[in-house]
Amino acid sequence: MPDAPETQSTYDLEALKRGDPAAFEALVRAESPRLFRFLLRFLENEEDAHNVMQEAFLQAFRRIDTFRGDARLTTWLYGIALNQARVLLRKNRRYEAMDEADLDRLQPTFSRGMYAQRHRPWPPDVLAEREDLRRLVREAIDQLPDSYREIILLRDIEELSTEEVARLLNLSEGAVRVRLHRARQALRALLSPHIEKGDV
Repeated sequence: MPDAPETQSTYDLEALKRGDPAAFEALVRAESPRLFRFLLRFLENEEDAHNVMQEAFLQAFRRIDTFRGDARLTTWLYGIALNQARVLLRKNRRYEAMDEADLDRLQPTFSRGMYAQRHRPWPPDVLAEREDLRRLVREAIDQLPDSYREIILLRDIEELSTEEVARLLNLSEGAVRVRLHRARQALRALLSPHIEKGDV
């Protein structure tokens, strides 16, 4: 996602909608590095990330007339890329994703309004920055249902705002917060055995 706030005037939308090659080339040049990093984190494969990025730009070029301008152009572009990445991930998924019942079983239990289990802080973004933790965190994230996995990647790893994630996934901000909380709790449960054993 963009590192700096984008205004609608960042790109020449009229020129893009006219099919101006120079305007589209400017969009590709400006957004390719960040979109590739986003897709690489999502797909964990450079070739897949390149292929999905190219397809996303192609789809954006073909569908630019459908861009209504009620969100940032980059949010719209990333939405196209995310949909392409979802299709590929479902095809190549290495892990069988959990269903909602599995996720429910990983939520914490409470006794008298307090956690029944011992509570240790472990923010996913901080854990993911350590090389020795990255594989375990990544494997745990991959086990989450897609709708929760995407929230963790977009909000905690890509550091998009709740509003941006909501727009990208066509959810309310409240729904994003709820899913993010449940996803973090599930990850905590999945990673706790490794943390307790000192694997991480």
